[in-house]
Amino acid sequence: MFDPIQRQLLGLDENFLAHSPELNSRLHPATLAAVLDLRARAAKFDFDLRIASSFRSFERQLLIWNNKALGLRPVLDSAGASLDVHRLSDREKVFAILRWSALPGASRHHWGTDLDVYGAAHIDPDYQIQLTVAETENDGPFAQFHRWLDVELRQGACQFYRPYAEDRGGIAPEPWHLSYAPLAKNYAQVFTQELLREQLEQAPLELKDTVLENLDEIFQCYIRVD
Repeated sequence: MFDPIQRQLLGLDENFLAHSPELNSRLHPATLAAVLDLRARAAKFDFDLRIASSFRSFERQLLIWNNKALGLRPVLDSAGASLDVHRLSDREKVFAILRWSALPGASRHHWGTDLDVYGAAHIDPDYQIQLTVAETENDGPFAQFHRWLDVELRQGACQFYRPYAEDRGGIAPEPWHLSYAPLAKNYAQVFTQELLREQLEQAPLELKDTVLENLDEIFQCYIRVD
């Protein structure tokens, strides 16, 4: 049995979340208040801050993982090109998936503190958001928005930070991924490998044996980012 905080860390509890009809998102109440403040600040500069992804449950992350492991959903290399997972060893599959997708139970989106954002003011209503680095740079559709966000984060004008701002050889850079520091940094400190292992051992996880065999490396390279 997990206690309430452990269930929240693992994405097993949704009762603590607040829903924003305006943003069509669910987040921890403190995170949501901070996001709405950041959205209001963005509007002053003619940016329309939207959320592409907020809370994600363990079950949702498990579905994403299993579909990628089975080849039912694209698995990308570091350059964003699709891989043929059927030509990879089980270990290669695991680490290829981890480059772009969190292990179920280890996603920061479970906490209600993390969200993926974009600026909708300068895109066509029919534009299909990809959440790629190219969209955030140079002449990308979200480049202006992210340049503004860069300044906000550097100046400490908001309480968010980018946990995946740099490529450290684990998770690929995600400039769109924001984390609400007052809560997320505390959660990251109490989230343990042992807790994750206990949950994964009882989950219907594809490639489970390979994940558990390599969990030490996975935890250090893809999970412990704070």
